[in-house]
Amino acid sequence: MNLNERMNAVSGLNLPEYELIDVKELSDINSAGLLLRHKKSGARVVVISNDDNNKVFSIGFKTPPNNDTGLQHIIEHSTLCGSRKYPVKDPFVELCKGSLNTFLNAMTYADKTIYPVASCNDADFKNIMDVYMDAVFYPNMYNNKKIFMQEGWHHELDSKDGAITYNGVVYNEMKGVYSSPDDVLFRLTFVSLFPDTTYRFESGGDPDHIPELSYEEFLDYHHRFYHPVNSYIYLYGDMDIRERLEYLDREYLKDFDAAEVVVDSSIELQKPFDKMTEEEHFYAVTEDEPLEDNSYISYNKVIGTATDPLIYIAVQILDYCLIAAPGARLKQALVDKGVGTDVYSNFETSVYQPVYSVVVKNSSISKKKLFIDTINEVLEDILENGIDMRMIDAG
Repeated sequence: MNLNERMNAVSGLNLPEYELIDVKELSDINSAGLLLRHKKSGARVVVISNDDNNKVFSIGFKTPPNNDTGLQHIIEHSTLCGSRKYPVKDPFVELCKGSLNTFLNAMTYADKTIYPVASCNDADFKNIMDVYMDAVFYPNMYNNKKIFMQEGWHHELDSKDGAITYNGVVYNEMKGVYSSPDDVLFRLTFVSLFPDTTYRFESGGDPDHIPELSYEEFLDYHHRFYHPVNSYIYLYGDMDIRERLEYLDREYLKDFDAAEVVVDSSIELQKPFDKMTEEEHFYAVTEDEPLEDNSYISYNKVIGTATDPLIYIAVQILDYCLIAAPGARLKQALVDKGVGTDVYSNFETSVYQPVYSVVVKNSSISKKKLFIDTINEVLEDILENGIDMRMIDAG
């Protein structure tokens, strides 16, 4: 089917259960784009129809945190521990063993949770799509508190005379995350840059606060936020679009009403600071690690919003020119001046307000001024003299 035929096919779907919001020809990826809203449930559906045999399905929910208990992360784990149609202990593991999938996962971000799958086999694609839809809307965690205790946290006692400890899949996973200085720095960067928004909280969970989460709070959050009106469904590839949309309505979406749940999942903008701020924090080292020249220094900027495609691409190209490329100007300047032995950058675009960071490792606090001055010198020189176009083209 050529692109014109696909455009005609998606434009003429005329499904009464859905409101057609937009149809676009996406010629750069040889696809027909379709944006729909399910009338009864309020679910939004985007379809990218093309001849790619690797079919993709994803359902995502806006899940902004309001504390550091890792509620969103624990729900992500728990939904994949059995459901109404698939009451096995761990359907995710079973799918990994027997499915023909090309991708199968679930991810918790700072403000959203997504459940993407892909397969080149049509029957397998439909099967794993149904497993995931049933998991997010009808998980067994409502009937089995042990799922929450297993994936989140529980008390543990090895012997009657031993100490009571905490255990849990997410709890232990986040203990590992918080043992990494780089990950701790990443978290503290968001706390410092977004003191007034949801991004100051840890959606993955801070081990010190995970045990504060109650089972009742856990279920209440799922009930409110895991509703189709707060979801975004994505379909991509070569499939019978009408059949898949009718399936979504028949098997799941028709059973929900947009007016059932009032959920505020909006992401507020952080107001800019009056001036640059500085913060100093400490991290743990082992007994045999030196304290000298073992500091991190990080320079962080909030840059626009993730909905600005020009900034989104331009900063990635600029990052290549400044840090990522061999001999990149800013990285080379920082190394040459002995600010630190390891320089890296990060452009975090998965949040509403992207953050660009330049980090130097194996440094010392005494080099902070040199670090900032070097960054300013390089950027001012670029403003005055530009960047080599060959470097930009490579980026």
